[in-house]
Amino acid sequence: MRILIVEDEESLALQIRETLNSEKYQAETCFNGEEGLEQALVEEYDLIILDIMLPGKDGFEIIKELRKEGINTPTIMLTARTETESKVKGLDSGADDYLTKPFAMPELLARIRSLLRRQSDDKSSTLSINNLILNTATQDVKLDDKPVDLTTREYAILQFLIYNKNRAVSRLSIAEHVWGDNLDLFSMTNFVDVHIKNLRKKIGDEIIHTIRGTGYMVRDSQ
Repeated sequence: MRILIVEDEESLALQIRETLNSEKYQAETCFNGEEGLEQALVEEYDLIILDIMLPGKDGFEIIKELRKEGINTPTIMLTARTETESKVKGLDSGADDYLTKPFAMPELLARIRSLLRRQSDDKSSTLSINNLILNTATQDVKLDDKPVDLTTREYAILQFLIYNKNRAVSRLSIAEHVWGDNLDLFSMTNFVDVHIKNLRKKIGDEIIHTIRGTGYMVRDSQ
């Protein structure tokens, strides 16, 4: 499960990210409103944790813009404010839940689990591209209804490409998504090519296309 954290208090954002990663979520951080909005528009997330008071664009503006663009990702708004008006405004803007700082991490985790369970009732846990199906809940992969055994890195790369199907994705973007803070620019992009080569051996050459000078793309032929 991918979670975006948009919070300008860097220490808090990193603390939340560390907690979520320890719970096996894939957490990413942005520290200002404009960057957070752009990230939420171009990437696909299962949940967004969004501070209200942000430089650039505030949380109210971000959530309104996302809902206007048809992005209904579950969103928890964070704020140091305690006024009822702020809570009402956040929920009216399209947020799904509201948490006032300071808060305990177990409470945030409980809110996240609750929203994700609610979302799973309305959203299929499968991703597909042509004759390939990924179950995001179990991380099982099937090709022509036959199981495919992928490594953790191979699965993460394939899932990321399918989330961005029909769009070219750079090697750097793939490396940042899969390796996160452990990214080594001098070696990881080469590792991406190695993993793509291994993926093609397992799922065939026709699903992942090389985009010369850019990176890779999966195309939906349907």
